[in-house]
Amino acid sequence: MKNKRKVIILFVMLTFIVLLGTTSYWILLDISLLDSLYMTIITISTVGYGEVVDLTPEAQIFTMILIFLGIGVIGYAASTIVSYFLEGNIRAFWRDKKMNEAIKNLKNHYIVCGAGETGRHVINSLKKEAIDFVIIECDQTRVEALKEEKLLVLKGDATDESILQEANIESAKGLVTTLSTDANNLYTVLTAREINRQLLIIARAITDTSHEKLIRAGADKTVSPNEIGGHRMASMLLKPSVMAFLDTITHSGSLNLNLNEITVSAESSLCGEMIKDVEIFKSSEGMLIAIKSKGTDDISFNPADNYIIRPQDVLIFLGEEEDLLALNEKVN
Repeated sequence: MKNKRKVIILFVMLTFIVLLGTTSYWILLDISLLDSLYMTIITISTVGYGEVVDLTPEAQIFTMILIFLGIGVIGYAASTIVSYFLEGNIRAFWRDKKMNEAIKNLKNHYIVCGAGETGRHVINSLKKEAIDFVIIECDQTRVEALKEEKLLVLKGDATDESILQEANIESAKGLVTTLSTDANNLYTVLTAREINRQLLIIARAITDTSHEKLIRAGADKTVSPNEIGGHRMASMLLKPSVMAFLDTITHSGSLNLNLNEITVSAESSLCGEMIKDVEIFKSSEGMLIAIKSKGTDDISFNPADNYIIRPQDVLIFLGEEEDLLALNEKVN
C-alpha cells in the first residue's frame, strides 16, 4: 500500500511538471504547444537535444529551474520503481525463509493438504486450538492469503512426495487431505503412508465408493462432507435439542464447554487405578464421559467405577477449557 501511494504521488508530480513546463515555454517563447511539450520533455529528461528556438533570458532561467526539478523527479521515480519491484520480493524472500526454518523445526504437528472450502474449516479449527500445523496449497491466491494470516504454508502439489517432505512429514503427528478429487486424495494418502507409517491420516471422500479405497491406501479415517452435512441437517429437523447440545460442546454454542481426549502415559500415576479411587476425577469439574481402551476401537460410555485404567487408554472428558488443560497435566 505504501509503494502504491508513492507511485500515485510520482504520477501527479510528473504530470504537474510537464504541464508547468509546456505552459511556461508556450508563454515565454511564443511557440506551439507541441514544441513547448518537446522542450519540456528534453529538458526534464536531460537528453541534450537542441532547442527548437533560441531561448530568451527568462526562458534560460526557467529551463535551469526545470532541469533541477526534472532531476529530482527522475531520482524519486527511480527509487520508487526499484522499491516497488524489489522491496516486496525481498520481504517475501525473508518471510518464506523464516517460515521454512519454522517448518523444519516442527515436531508432532499436523499437515493440511488443500485450503479450499473444507480445508478452510479444518484450518480454522486448528487455529482455535493453537496447534502447530502446516498447509499445502497449489493456488497462489490462497497461498498469499494464508501467508497474510501468518500461517505456515507451502505452495505445491500435495501428491508430490518432495512437498510432503518439505512439510516435515517424517516428524508430523497427523495429516488431513481435503483435495477436490478422490484421485488426488488417494494419491496423497498413498504417498504420505509410504513416508510415515505411524502418521494419523484423515481423508476427504468425494464419492460413496471412495471410502474403502482410501482406507486400503492407508487412511485411518475417511470423511464425506456432503454425507455429514446431510445427516446434520436431518438431525436438526428431528432432534433439535440434541444438536443444540452438540453445538454447545463443539465451540459453536454460547457456553465454554469442550470435549477433549487425554491419553494415559505409561508414567502416569493413574495406571492400575480404578476410576472410583482416582481423586482428581472426584475433585475436578471435568466430567469423564467415556474411555477408549488401549489397542481397540471400543469406547465405553459412562465407564464403570471399577474400570482399571491402563497405559495408552484414552480418557474422554467434557468440561470447560481451563479445567481440561489442568486435567491433562494431572493425568500425566
